[in-house]
Amino acid sequence: MLKVAIVGCGKIADSHASQIQRIPGCEIIGTCDREELMAKQLAERFRVKRFYGHLDPLLREGQPDVVHITTPPQSHYEIGRQCLEAGCHIYVEKPFAIDAVETEKLISLADRTGLRLTVGTDEQFSAVARRMRKLIRDGYLGGTPVHIESTWCYEFGDSAYTKALLGDKQHWARTLPGGLLHNTISHGIAKIAEYLPGESPQVIAHGFVSPFLKQLGENEIIDELRVILQGEGGTTAYFTFSSQMRPSLHEFRVYGPENSLVFDEDQQWLIKLRGERFKSYAEKFLPQAGFAKQYVGSFFRNARLFLARDFHMNSGKKHLIEEFYRSITDGAPVPIAYREILLTSRIMDAIFTQIGTQAPFSPEREVWRKDEPSPE
Repeated sequence: MLKVAIVGCGKIADSHASQIQRIPGCEIIGTCDREELMAKQLAERFRVKRFYGHLDPLLREGQPDVVHITTPPQSHYEIGRQCLEAGCHIYVEKPFAIDAVETEKLISLADRTGLRLTVGTDEQFSAVARRMRKLIRDGYLGGTPVHIESTWCYEFGDSAYTKALLGDKQHWARTLPGGLLHNTISHGIAKIAEYLPGESPQVIAHGFVSPFLKQLGENEIIDELRVILQGEGGTTAYFTFSSQMRPSLHEFRVYGPENSLVFDEDQQWLIKLRGERFKSYAEKFLPQAGFAKQYVGSFFRNARLFLARDFHMNSGKKHLIEEFYRSITDGAPVPIAYREILLTSRIMDAIFTQIGTQAPFSPEREVWRKDEPSPE
């Protein structure tokens, strides 16, 4: 039986608790939040026996095997360090840490102590992302990716999070080095990091405040970002982040030397792009028929997942947690390679340096929970 604890009891913690309780052989033995009432309420909702207002007694008395850290990023490093030193494996919500320095320290500590860690970029484990990964591993691209494109959009809706972000100049997300971007782009960047060769790619980034936000009197939050990357061997990538593009895409494309793949995270479809062209006028008709067949196939595949109750919003989180726990209990590889976690941090550092955010977080503003979930 794996004993699991959750540190940080805002709304995002609920999705963790519900997915942990779906997995056989796991028990949530404690919740923890600096605002103890939040820890108590989470414990009551999920029938957890113990709750804590401080981390030390949770680690000392509960002795968890795994700790899920669902606090704002400013506190990830310190909480992660304490948990690893106490002998706990850690699952850290995205972004993994404030910067690559903190990321590298936690990875090194995990290696030294023989413990496992992962980051909550669970979109990499949705049904369509897992299918793409298998096709690439099976050689569908015909070699190393030539070019990668990741688009990750964000909508300023009428949520409590958006109102707080725009209305509070001291909101915790604004104190991150990358501001709003820091808390939102890691899903899209992590997808690139999985397939971009090398450790330190070249990065060219341009970010700006959209006219939409300027009309609202907001001149600090950068909500438009365009990035060009080049990894080892000449593989290139584009990353686009936008709050204004419509439709609001969460799309990923990988172009190989023989064939290519594209998937849509929201609609959960994956399309194979045939590298070889048909002869003459067949090129004007046969590809459309092939695309139609694939879209229909996606419809029935999604329907089967829905009927199997594996098509819920947190399906990716469920599969990521399962694979992470399997790496602990069975010695399987960690679901997200440490190289990818570190590369994601390095790319984000380079972006924030170039676009001139780098607003340092204030330690006295450090909090232990995400009061509102940000749109994923």
